[in-house]
Amino acid sequence: MKCIWKTTAYDANSDSKRQVREIELPMTVDEGQEMQAVNLYPNHKDQTFQGFGAALTEGGAYTFSRMTKEKQQELLDCYFGKDGMGYSQLRMAIDSCDSCLGNYSAMETDDKSFESFSIDRDRKYILPFLKSILGASENRVEVMLSPWSPPPFMKTNGEKNHGGQLKKEYYEMWAEYMCRYVQAYEEEGFPVVRISVQNEPNATQTWDSCRYNGEEEKEFLRDYLYPAMVRFGLSEKQIFIWDHNKERAVERAETILDKDTDSMVSGVAFHWYSGDHFDAIRLLHESYPDKLLAFTEGCVEYSRFAEDDPVAHARMYAHDYIGNLNAGASICIEWNLLLDSMGGPNHVKNYVESPMMYDEKTKILDKKLSIYYIAHMSQYILPGSVRIAASKYTRDLDVTAFQRPDGKIAVVLLNLISEEQVIYIRMNGELVKIALPADGIGTALLCE
Repeated sequence: MKCIWKTTAYDANSDSKRQVREIELPMTVDEGQEMQAVNLYPNHKDQTFQGFGAALTEGGAYTFSRMTKEKQQELLDCYFGKDGMGYSQLRMAIDSCDSCLGNYSAMETDDKSFESFSIDRDRKYILPFLKSILGASENRVEVMLSPWSPPPFMKTNGEKNHGGQLKKEYYEMWAEYMCRYVQAYEEEGFPVVRISVQNEPNATQTWDSCRYNGEEEKEFLRDYLYPAMVRFGLSEKQIFIWDHNKERAVERAETILDKDTDSMVSGVAFHWYSGDHFDAIRLLHESYPDKLLAFTEGCVEYSRFAEDDPVAHARMYAHDYIGNLNAGASICIEWNLLLDSMGGPNHVKNYVESPMMYDEKTKILDKKLSIYYIAHMSQYILPGSVRIAASKYTRDLDVTAFQRPDGKIAVVLLNLISEEQVIYIRMNGELVKIALPADGIGTALLCE
């Protein structure tokens, strides 16, 4: 066998702020290497991976509409083109979220006939961006729809923002509303594969938000949403619960999943904002092996992290993705595909970093270091890849490994220290010696 070894590290002196190296190395007979070893066990297989991706929001779509045609194509090629990142997953909001130009709903009044229901707002920026993506993509793109808040008239606080709850008398109408949203997207030619019940149901945000405790989410799912989906002919769509931070994902799953709801739920979605909690995801995977686990949101929040630390930002993505994958995740979706140079537009100024940010004044499409770290996974761990077991020799290293549909083994290694690490990758009696740069990331593709 041979190893194609590619590395990326930060380089302040380079125009692209990164140093990239790719070499081909032969694998040799393992004559008893013990130290500095990363072991691969291809006979021990786990979950099948479905794909990487990002959120497509109105803020990102508006920014895309302001870009030059050349920069639009550059973005599409980078994320979805033949030699790009291989993205195949999109998460989109039902109605508005914080990464929008403002609050909006597909229906603003208590119209029980749904005659006023319309997704015209999405047709202005969001759907043209989605159409461009589908036209550029080399992969099948799967869309997930998630609601941030019902319309104000359905809520206890009478507004989209600041939490509140769905009024009990509107459970049935809101379930139908969600189904009509899915239906409207499909009528526009955009098939929806999955939905979540509610984005961040345990948070009262200054932006679009709505709270459900576990029993309320279960009741809404069991008695209203799923029956509505059956009625609308949408029962094949995947439904995900929770869609919030990892630290309470287990408890929410234990509250919702029982003999009545198990067949209704395809998976559990989670975010990264409360920390690693990889053991919580692993516990979900062990407790509910038939459920898909999806990382559906994470970003570098400017309110919490410095804007000028590219290595730390890139490492956040790689560390979290690798930890989630090793715990059993089958989908990785970050937040956002694209933002402007401020980290918006955002109607409550909740500015964050995106792996790609566009400056309308300078016409510069700024590709952050994080996009290249993500690419070390998304370009190599293809949809349909199966995770294989691996062991490592040090806590200064993150490692994950997958066998791809073409039989090749992709091994991603993240260096967590500011010193080069010399590593021996061992598999089936063979090994290869590689050098992982300080604070860098590398991917080994093992093939015949």
